[in-house]
Amino acid sequence: MSQKKRTLLVTSALPYANGPIHLGHLVEYIQTDIWVRFQKLRGHDCVYVCADDAHGTPIMLRAEQDGITPEQLIAAVGAEHQADFSDFHIEFDNYYSTHSPENRELSELIYRRHLDAGHITSRTITQAYDPVKEMFLPDRFIKGECPRCGAADQHGDSCEACGATYTPTELKNPVSVVSGTTPVERESLHYFFKLADFEPLLRDWTSGDHVQDEVTNKLNEWFEQGLREWDISRDAPYFGFRIPDTTDKYFYVWLDAPIGYMASFRNLCERTGRDFDAYWGRDSEAELYHFIGKDIIYFHALFWPAMLAGAGMRTPTAVFAHGFLTVDGQKMSKSRGTFIKARTYLDHLNPEYLRYYFAAKLGSGIDDLDLNLEDFVQRVNSDLVGKVVNIASRCAGFINKRFGGELSATCAEPELYAEFADAGTAIAADFEAREYGHAVRKIMALADRANQYIDANKPWVLAKQAGQEQTVQEVCSVGLNLFRVLATYLAPVLPAMAREVESFLNVPVMSWDDVATPLTAHTINPFKPLLTRVEQEKVDAMLEDSKHSLGNTDSGEQPASGPLQGDPIAETISFDDFARLDLRIARIAKAEHVEGADKLLRLTLDLGGETRNVFAGIKSAYTPESLEGRLTVMVANLAPRKMRFGISEGMVLAAGPGGEDLWILHPDDGARPGMRVK
Repeated sequence: MSQKKRTLLVTSALPYANGPIHLGHLVEYIQTDIWVRFQKLRGHDCVYVCADDAHGTPIMLRAEQDGITPEQLIAAVGAEHQADFSDFHIEFDNYYSTHSPENRELSELIYRRHLDAGHITSRTITQAYDPVKEMFLPDRFIKGECPRCGAADQHGDSCEACGATYTPTELKNPVSVVSGTTPVERESLHYFFKLADFEPLLRDWTSGDHVQDEVTNKLNEWFEQGLREWDISRDAPYFGFRIPDTTDKYFYVWLDAPIGYMASFRNLCERTGRDFDAYWGRDSEAELYHFIGKDIIYFHALFWPAMLAGAGMRTPTAVFAHGFLTVDGQKMSKSRGTFIKARTYLDHLNPEYLRYYFAAKLGSGIDDLDLNLEDFVQRVNSDLVGKVVNIASRCAGFINKRFGGELSATCAEPELYAEFADAGTAIAADFEAREYGHAVRKIMALADRANQYIDANKPWVLAKQAGQEQTVQEVCSVGLNLFRVLATYLAPVLPAMAREVESFLNVPVMSWDDVATPLTAHTINPFKPLLTRVEQEKVDAMLEDSKHSLGNTDSGEQPASGPLQGDPIAETISFDDFARLDLRIARIAKAEHVEGADKLLRLTLDLGGETRNVFAGIKSAYTPESLEGRLTVMVANLAPRKMRFGISEGMVLAAGPGGEDLWILHPDDGARPGMRVK
């Protein structure tokens, strides 16, 4: 089973430091982590790095809204991201931030090399400007109708309906997402990367097995349309790296984001002594792989290899794209509770359940993956608990109670064991090719064979018969050895269970080649349950909690106030849904600061004989003393929500763009506490 040792560097796309990790994100990180763990299990030198994508206008605006600096925001969100990844057993060799000195240095280096080579040009352009916020609008902060297909509600850089790319000024009926106003046009000097300079290189690279066939087909469409110059600059105000030799121009976030892969690895090199150039130099013999979502193929399969090659660096060995996550056959939905944050899942369910389910459905293509919650419960309970763990639980008791934990001196079924060990070649090929679903099906077929063997020999019956002690020991020893093989094959998918299996079987850290030889005359430890069944009640509770987290902010504070003007429009609801809202006039009997909260006030609301405690994110607009005795409108029939600072028993309605421009007060025009708003 052994093979030549390989040197690999692997990355996942960088999560944006503006919000929490959700299950859709986890498809990619779990897929990558499984592949990396498999490579390490095979004995290869495989390094996995990632970072928070920490630049851009959304970060700047979010920090402004929260009343903190962008640096404070990205530090807080970065800590939350790393906690979520760690609890899902996603193990990075280095996790960093694009807002780093290493990234600034590398971004400037690559930019200057392209500038010196003539691949950077500049010209004055006309772009959208928000006259209310007094800022040029990034592509993603403008929405309108696609200039090609006419699809509504499309961002200013690309159409999700037809895949077209364009400039924001080409959008029809554009609107600023920041303020809701119609943008005006203003001129500004911008810098451009001449992507077409690299068309021959890119055509050769994209046809050389560096991307999936489906991706090649899409890239060919873009080649046929012609490669456009890429705007790599943004105007102040902007949170990012200033372009050298300018005063008010910044690198577009998509320029320094992929360089963040390099920066994270350089940070690792500085701490561990690895040779950076051995991985990123033009003549590098290391393998470089990027796992990404299919929505960012353009950047990773065109701009990124061109940027690297033009700067005298190596190009990726391969870019692996994957599809999106749906839940119960539909896009993730906040109203249905299926837009599930990583932390909400972790509050209710074992992360290894999701790792296994994703693995069982993941392939090497870019098709979307569906999390069918009914199938999720059935498959985890049937496969992991009913088949795999069941083998160990059926055999371990006999070995521990009757034989002092010692396995038989020889393997009583060498041919059966060899069948399991030999299957590792095909299973390894599946993991290598990212055909995890195929690997899982092969592993579960082996689990069925192991259970059939135990059922056929019935050690629980033999244990009651005189003279069958040795046979009981041999049968159960074979069962546990088959279980060890299965646990090894599943170790990339279920790393936490693998560690428990190592402790139970009293073996060192697993490696793929260890399964070649069974354990004989070996003492194991007492068996402890490795996985328990998924309870439907916990799945239901997770969905319910996801519904209640609709008003959550990304910083951990959860203000019970309505959406701000300029926020993306939520999913449409029916009139019946709206009619269920019980909107009431409430008098603010008491308002006070919340210790440890940057933007929350605690309101005691008088509904006319009944009081409610509500937390509202309005500190930037109101002082407590300015609110007491005033009227407001609240959602009175909202389920109570547990927050870090206490229980919030409703929601205050708010309007405005945020910051100081936020309004919650109702005119005192004869309204009285408890009155319904119609």
